[in-house]
Amino acid sequence: MTAIGIDISKGKSMMAAVTNSKEILIPPQEFLHTEIGLRQLISAIANIGDNIKVVMEATGHYHEPVAIAVYEAEMFVSVVNPLLVYAYSDNSVRRIKTDKKDAVKIARYGIDNWNQLREYIPQESVRKKLKLFSRQYNLCIKTVHALENNLTSLLDKTFPGVTKFFTSQKKKNGRQKWVDFATTFWHANIVSAMDKDAFATKYQEWCGENNYKFCKSKAHEIHEKSKEPFTTLANNTDTFLLITSATTQVTALAANLAQLRAQLIRLASLLPEYQIAVSLYGVGNLTAAQLMAEIGDVRRFHSGRALIAYAGVDPLPKQSGTYDKKSTQTSKRGSASLRKTLYQITVTYLRHSPENEALYQFLDRKRTEGKPFFVYMTAVANKFLRIYYARVMEYYRQDK
Repeated sequence: MTAIGIDISKGKSMMAAVTNSKEILIPPQEFLHTEIGLRQLISAIANIGDNIKVVMEATGHYHEPVAIAVYEAEMFVSVVNPLLVYAYSDNSVRRIKTDKKDAVKIARYGIDNWNQLREYIPQESVRKKLKLFSRQYNLCIKTVHALENNLTSLLDKTFPGVTKFFTSQKKKNGRQKWVDFATTFWHANIVSAMDKDAFATKYQEWCGENNYKFCKSKAHEIHEKSKEPFTTLANNTDTFLLITSATTQVTALAANLAQLRAQLIRLASLLPEYQIAVSLYGVGNLTAAQLMAEIGDVRRFHSGRALIAYAGVDPLPKQSGTYDKKSTQTSKRGSASLRKTLYQITVTYLRHSPENEALYQFLDRKRTEGKPFFVYMTAVANKFLRIYYARVMEYYRQDK
């Protein structure tokens, strides 16, 4: 048997072959991630013979073209966690880090773990898109929050308190009333310079143009509030440029965020486990999409414990001799995005306290026992994943 170790880099890879006696059959060779380069790689592997396994590390998306090329050539390929290879000892005291050495080390890891290697299966097109949209959504929402904080900071200098005038929710297209209001009435002096009825008329026209509900008492309240604040930025063209550029950025990116959200939910709804996810308490349409995007195909995990380990919410045992620590930290080795989604779900149980839900009863019992906050929150996340895994796997078994 022969293990093919491939060290992945951006745009190129280093390949080496090692036999079961740990002898280097093929010294490290470089191949480009081009159509010709991948054909040469497949040809070099095919010439080795039978009983081979190709092993590579998961490196973002750089490994995907190589893994897919080998898979489509009907060869066994395994994509392993880089942490496993990093922790693997190839019986050397020298700490050398080169692509050639790494390719040989990966191949030797493949030989030593021959029977434990799991075959790589490319993700379905929908699942792949779902994960990409989820990551873009998370990046976009961070940027939107940063831009909103920046706009709030600027408005504190021109119209303090304006963000608190409106409590309505965001529209489906991402528009917010306080942002649109600040685009037109960006300085307190603009409102206070008009009399109460004149502003009420102007405000009514603005509500009609932007499709917002008009309330005369709200107009009078805003007019009165505009006389109170002390502004630190003057009502001039420079301030106008600062505020309007900030509101334009928030509005544009919020609209983009709304499109990403809609597409994320649409893609998730195409997958069979979507209805199972939204049926769980604390999981809405968007949360279900994010949960599914980060977990991927549940069938790739051999058990619920494997899914929990992937999420990084598995407490690590710590025992030596007679010492056995009862409360330990979680590994946090897996997906940080998945842990964030799980935290949002568990927080929902805390906020609404659904007494008829088994997970809340479990949470409340742990809390009553005096467990710290993060201990019982992690326990709930752990149990939630077990339930999700069991229900989805049950569906797939019945569907066969």
